[in-house]
Amino acid sequence: MQVLHINYSDMSGGAAIASYRLHQGLIKQGINSKMLVELRKSTSKQIAKIKRRNSIENFISKVFSRLGVNYINLLSTFNLDRHPFYQEADILTFHNLHGAYFNYLAIPKLNREKPAIFRLADMWAFTGHCVYSYDCDRWKTGCGKCPYLDNYPSISRDNTHLEWKLKNWVYDRSNLTIVTPSKWLAEEAKQSMLNRFSIHHVPNGIDTEVYQPLDPILCRQVLNISPEKKVLMFVAHNLNDRRKGRDLLKTALTNLPDTLKQDLLLLTIGNGGETIAETVGIKTLNLGYVSGDRLKVIAYSASDLFVFPTRADNLPLVLQESMACGRPMVSFNVGGVSDLVRHGTTGYLAKLEDAEDFSQAILQLLEDDRLRETMSQNCRQIAIEEYSVELQAQRYIELYKQTLGRFRG
Repeated sequence: MQVLHINYSDMSGGAAIASYRLHQGLIKQGINSKMLVELRKSTSKQIAKIKRRNSIENFISKVFSRLGVNYINLLSTFNLDRHPFYQEADILTFHNLHGAYFNYLAIPKLNREKPAIFRLADMWAFTGHCVYSYDCDRWKTGCGKCPYLDNYPSISRDNTHLEWKLKNWVYDRSNLTIVTPSKWLAEEAKQSMLNRFSIHHVPNGIDTEVYQPLDPILCRQVLNISPEKKVLMFVAHNLNDRRKGRDLLKTALTNLPDTLKQDLLLLTIGNGGETIAETVGIKTLNLGYVSGDRLKVIAYSASDLFVFPTRADNLPLVLQESMACGRPMVSFNVGGVSDLVRHGTTGYLAKLEDAEDFSQAILQLLEDDRLRETMSQNCRQIAIEEYSVELQAQRYIELYKQTLGRFRG
């Protein structure tokens, strides 16, 4: 079986890393897996860069940008069927299709000769423009009158009803199998225009041999962190992203007792984390953007507790990494977070937007060493039993076989 993955990148960002891990997992299972991406980081011959007609597409984009419709200027997507990777493939896997590299109007053409799995990274596939709709459910009825025009991917004019209809037109002419990494997103998809397709819940996988608990004392020595400190860890690609809840984390940290703050260190990974805790009197160590697995594992293992104040998420990659490294987590009960942060078992689920509840969770877990140790063991066990990349690859292989069988009749 030859599988082709189409994604924005192979390694840049959570959705890219998730697809790359699946790609590697399939190869280990004997599947001929290849990737076509816009932003290529790997030097592997099994990963190729999408060829773009940048000058023409950039010129056309100015027109569509004024109309408030994203990505349909990308004419080069219609030529992907000429690429040898496409022609050799038995089945396609679409991953994160937003990101200014892929024209979703080309899906029917690409899907005509090849069956396709569409793995959803967020809600974008069935909304009029946004990746997360928060409290808005207009995507169920056709969008329009969008309350969040500035949310990624932002638009200058409210043509969300038009984009919604264009996506609906695409799906009416396609034969897709939908996969969601979280139970929450599966339920959302079943209430959307995607309900015409079969929808499957297959969690993302993680390499539990790479992501595993290391000696915390040694890891702290590597990072020059005192063994006497209580260490909170926070990770986001962009730590200033409002969706990731930096403001909520600041409020939660502010509410902590001063005696605890003196013993705390906030360890951050991501862009923009240099000053995140300065205003609340807590020492901060920011490692910046980290792509290497080894340094991330060291950071997780050096921490006592992982904090993730997200406002909207699917199945956050960083929570899987923290879980596999045996680190309990505090997050908000939103989206697919509860698949990983199981209240009282692997961590604490705070009420959405309730910074005080979040703060109390941090305080409770930092003061109870025995509870954290129990949660740590639970995290590691669940990661191995439910989220190994081997299990994910096996589930996808079975789904590929079923999809190919239906497509070929």
